[in-house]
Amino acid sequence: MIITLRGRPGDEAWCTRLRTEAGTALLDLGLPGVAVNVRDAMVTESLMTLTTLDPPVIGVVSLWTQQCYGQQIRTATAQLSRLCDEVAAYLVTESVPLVPPNIEPGLRTPGFANVALLRRPADLAEATWRDRWQLDHTRVAIDTQATFGYTQNAVVRALTAHAPPIAAIVEELFPAEAISDLHAFFGAADDAELDHRMTQMMASTAAFGANRDLDTVPTSRYVLRTPFCRLDTLQP
Repeated sequence: MIITLRGRPGDEAWCTRLRTEAGTALLDLGLPGVAVNVRDAMVTESLMTLTTLDPPVIGVVSLWTQQCYGQQIRTATAQLSRLCDEVAAYLVTESVPLVPPNIEPGLRTPGFANVALLRRPADLAEATWRDRWQLDHTRVAIDTQATFGYTQNAVVRALTAHAPPIAAIVEELFPAEAISDLHAFFGAADDAELDHRMTQMMASTAAFGANRDLDTVPTSRYVLRTPFCRLDTLQP
């Protein structure tokens, strides 16, 4: 499941509390996996920031659990609500077209994570929207951007009252240079390649409505505990 936290960016003390004190409290619940994304000073100047929600999302917490309606999740949501008034939780199904690199638990992932909140246009059938997003757009997104990690979370339903309607939550990892350089963001060697890649990307996102009514949140990413086996620890 994923929990979004909304507020005003710029409070570094709050950002630190989210990934340290709050993160430790979540780990103490025994959750199989915990990751924290926070919009801190290292990423706030990102050129690719888009905001629909007011106040905007400034933190995203991902929790892996055996029971989305169990005590662990109720406690986790209550803990985060004490840190932020605007908390919304979503049950999601996760797909990972591009596996992020293995990072030691608690360390900041290199570069930055761009988290996108997608909404399905009312005039687009859900099955059509999903196919255009996952079957058609996924390859385009990987081929036209400098991503080194790509996770797609389709929202099943909201778990908290008054949660803003969201159809999907996407996390893409980019090199640090992409914060302020569009060429680095799109992995383009020159202006001609940048224009070509942006044109492809815009056409692909427009096909499933991700060119409008969109939030993109630049974040620093901290995986505090992973529920997955590290590939580099497998025995031959």
